[in-house]
Amino acid sequence: MELNLAVGLDIGTTKIVAMIGRKNEYGKVEILGIGKSKSLGVHRGVVNNITQTIQSIQQAAQEAEVAADIKIEDVTVGIAGQHIRSLQHSDYITRSNSETVIDEDDIDRLINQVHKLVMLPGEEIIHVLPQEYKVDGQAEIKEPIGMYGGRLEANFHVVVGQVSSIRNIGRCVKSSGLNLEGITLEPLASANAVLSQEEKEAGVALIDIGGGTTDLAIFRDGIIRHTAVIPFGGNVITEDIKEGCSIIEKQAELLKIKFGSAWPGENKDNEIVSIPGLRGRDPKEITLKNLSKIIHARVVEIVEQVYVEIKNYGHEEQKKKLIAGIVLTGGGSQLKHLKQLVEYITGMDTRIGYPNEHLAGDSDDDVTSPLYATAVGLVLDGLKRQERNKIEQQEQVVNEIETSVEEDIEEKPIKERRSFLDKLTERVKDFLDNAE
Repeated sequence: MELNLAVGLDIGTTKIVAMIGRKNEYGKVEILGIGKSKSLGVHRGVVNNITQTIQSIQQAAQEAEVAADIKIEDVTVGIAGQHIRSLQHSDYITRSNSETVIDEDDIDRLINQVHKLVMLPGEEIIHVLPQEYKVDGQAEIKEPIGMYGGRLEANFHVVVGQVSSIRNIGRCVKSSGLNLEGITLEPLASANAVLSQEEKEAGVALIDIGGGTTDLAIFRDGIIRHTAVIPFGGNVITEDIKEGCSIIEKQAELLKIKFGSAWPGENKDNEIVSIPGLRGRDPKEITLKNLSKIIHARVVEIVEQVYVEIKNYGHEEQKKKLIAGIVLTGGGSQLKHLKQLVEYITGMDTRIGYPNEHLAGDSDDDVTSPLYATAVGLVLDGLKRQERNKIEQQEQVVNEIETSVEEDIEEKPIKERRSFLDKLTERVKDFLDNAE
C-alpha cells in the first residue's frame, strides 16, 4: 500500500467500519473510501463469534476497497469492550549517575518497570501513559528529558484489558486476510478525531456512546487522565423499547431513531405511532410519550454511570475541574434532546462531537457523522504511526552515515517513544504467527 495512506478498522457491536484515509498537502486528512457492514459476532465490544466477525470485516473492507479503488493491506484496529479498566500508579527509578542528564532510556526504564506490575490472571497492560514527572522531589514536570537528577518518578495512567479478547480481535483481522498494523484504545481514537487541543488543555470528558459500550476518556492539561468502558450502549435502549412495547427489534430500532427522545416532557399525550402487527395481527399503537419515558429511564442510567466515573477522576476538586465540560459522540449521541439531558444530570456544558477536527474541509457529511468518530480516529492513528516509522527509518539511515563520518557533538533530536501498543501489536502478531 502506498505511503500516506492508512486504514482504520472499527470493530463495533452494531457495525464494523473500514475507512481509508490519506493526508493531503495541507496536513489535513481526506477520507477516500468507507465500507460498513452489520456486526454479528461482537457483544458489548468483545468478539464472541469469530466466523461471523471475519465475514463482517471482509464485507466492510471490500466495500471500502471498491469505494476508494485501493487494495487494503494494513489496518489499525480499535479495542474496547467491557473488560477494559484503568488505574493510577506511581513508580520511580534511582539513577546510578546523577551527573548526567535524564534521557529517553531513563524514561523507557521507568515505563518498562510499570509494565512489570502484577495484574489479575488473563489481564495485560495495554497502555502506560505518563501523567507528570517528579525529579528529586520537584513536582509537576511535564518533560524531564535534559534535566539533572538522581531520582525520577512519575504518575501513570495504566489501561488494562483481557489478553484473550485482544488476541481474538487479532485473529479475526488476520483471518480476514489483513495485516494488523496497530491496536489503539477506542476512546483515545475517538478523542483524537473529535476534540480540539484547547478542549484537552482546559479539561474535557469525551463520552462515546456506541451500540454495545459507552467509552469515556478524560483529558486535562493536554494529557489523558482517566479512561473507562461502561458495558451499556444504544442496544440496551433498543432492547428496552422492544420489551416495553412488545415489538420486534428492527421496529424498536427504527422507533428509537425516528421518534425517540431522551426528554419525555417534549411529547404531547396524543402523539401516537402505529406499528404494523406481525403477519395478520392488528397494528400496535404506541404513544410517543411512553416511548420517550422508556428511553429516558435507560439513558439516565447510562449517563449517571458515566458521571460516577467522572467523579472518580476527581472532577469536583478545583484543580481537576473540566472547564470544557462534556463532548458526546458515537451513534448514540444522535438521540434527540440528549445534550439537554446530560447537561441537566451533570451540570456540565455539553456539545455533540463531530469527527471533523483533522478532516479536509470538503469531506462528506456522511463521514463527519458522530457514528464514524472512532473510525476517523483510527485512520489518524495509522497515519501518525506511519510518520513515526518513516522518521525512525530516516534516522537509521542518517545514523549509519554519521557513524562513517566522525561523530559531531550535537544534540540528538528527541525521537518519539514507541508506545507500548506498538510492542503489544508485535506480541499479538508473534502469538498469531506461532499459533497458526
